[in-house]
Amino acid sequence: MKGNKVSEIVYNTELKDLKLIKRGKVRDIYELDDKHLLIVSTDRISCFDVVLPTGIPNKGKVLNQLSSLWFNFTRVIVPNHFVTTDVSIFPQLVPYLDMLRGRSMVVNKARPIPLECVVRGYLAGSAWKEYKESQMVCGIKLPQGLKESDKLPEPIFTPARKVDSGHDENLDYVSAQALIGNTIVQRLRDISIQLYKGARIYAFIRKIIIADTKFEFGFINNEIVLIDEVLTPDSSRFWPRDSYLPGQPQVSFDKQFVRDYLESLGWDKNPPAPHLPPEIVAKTEEKYRHVLKLLAGRDIED
Repeated sequence: MKGNKVSEIVYNTELKDLKLIKRGKVRDIYELDDKHLLIVSTDRISCFDVVLPTGIPNKGKVLNQLSSLWFNFTRVIVPNHFVTTDVSIFPQLVPYLDMLRGRSMVVNKARPIPLECVVRGYLAGSAWKEYKESQMVCGIKLPQGLKESDKLPEPIFTPARKVDSGHDENLDYVSAQALIGNTIVQRLRDISIQLYKGARIYAFIRKIIIADTKFEFGFINNEIVLIDEVLTPDSSRFWPRDSYLPGQPQVSFDKQFVRDYLESLGWDKNPPAPHLPPEIVAKTEEKYRHVLKLLAGRDIED
């Protein structure tokens, strides 16, 4: 962790000269002007849709810098809302540079599409539970005899309806069509699977399996663009390639490590959430930063 303070945590932001548009589970979003937003990735962490009272040092920097990497990588597939991580070019942000460096980006405003575009390449999590009961996942029939963590013959598109609080609602394809229209759903499915396939190859070469992930999209001038975060440990299930063994749960680079700890406490998953002990915080930071090192070839940058 050379070059970064282990104790550095940005839990909430207060940019007094800017309008706070939204404080999400992890990100604080501010309006810069009539065309741009500022997205700040904090060190908050949420599990089971509850924001924990304990932050993870430098987590926001990992998320921000991974999203920046993927926005640039995926431009050849679909345009996105990313403008820059050099927030110093906006005069109104100069007073906050010490806090914003490394964990913020300026994006173009977009009109969000209310659909989580989930792509699954491996059978894990809720998909594995559903498959055991019905041999289907979100209305998609899968082959018989698959084991937990098996690689699927082809990636599947399993959308979800975005909700303001609580769990997003899984949808079958027909329900997604009813929500936003057949033409848009088809386009989002094709883009999402193409994004996943390209990212999966990139990550596999760098010793990470992307088991599943979610994308979000919006419209800018009636054109579909990729928005929000992209292929981070918060939006994806990352497994170490070299220890992958189907037929069982996998070691995880994402926040499943924290979920497992919370499960061991017998917490009822309702607020308030328990505090995390220092050893869990340190191990979680290490996992997040290790993902960045593998995918970007470097540690966090300020």
